[in-house]
Amino acid sequence: MMISAYLAGPDVFLPNAPDHARRKVEICARHGIAGQAPLNDAIPDLAAMPHADAWLTIFRKDVAMMEACDIIIANLTPFRGPSADAGTLIEVGWFLGRGKPVFGYSNAAQPFALRSRLQTAALPDPIPGLAVEGFGLPDNLMIPGALLDGGGHPMVVPEDGSDRAFDALDIFERCVEVAAMRLRGR
Repeated sequence: MMISAYLAGPDVFLPNAPDHARRKVEICARHGIAGQAPLNDAIPDLAAMPHADAWLTIFRKDVAMMEACDIIIANLTPFRGPSADAGTLIEVGWFLGRGKPVFGYSNAAQPFALRSRLQTAALPDPIPGLAVEGFGLPDNLMIPGALLDGGGHPMVVPEDGSDRAFDALDIFERCVEVAAMRLRGR
């Protein structure tokens, strides 16, 4: 039986989201994993729905897809700030809470504390003196902790210290490789 992976992340907001998702699904297939991208193009008349119906329809569709998947592979690349996308983090927590394996990657090589300092320099905190833990981690300590406990592997990040473009797939592929090896017991 092929393992199914919910491919979480803000990739759904890319202008070429369907093509990007197709490439991610192909990468998963090469590693024996059935990738499931939570795109919204399969929802009939989504654009015509009132906002109150549209967002709830998307939410319920995504939860049903998560229920049907065995693992999550989450794009935790910083999104609209120094940290991962809030919706993706909810999805990671959902899988972690159900005891399903959790894997994640980030195309950002800089540690979270540095990204946070850079953002604060550009846009000061409304409450001066707020601190961000250091620890040299790729994001808030709860995120790498969830990945380590939920999938048995740290967040996959660029090993060469160079950030990747948001839509680069080499770090994603490395994360898929890690997930496939872990799930095969290697």
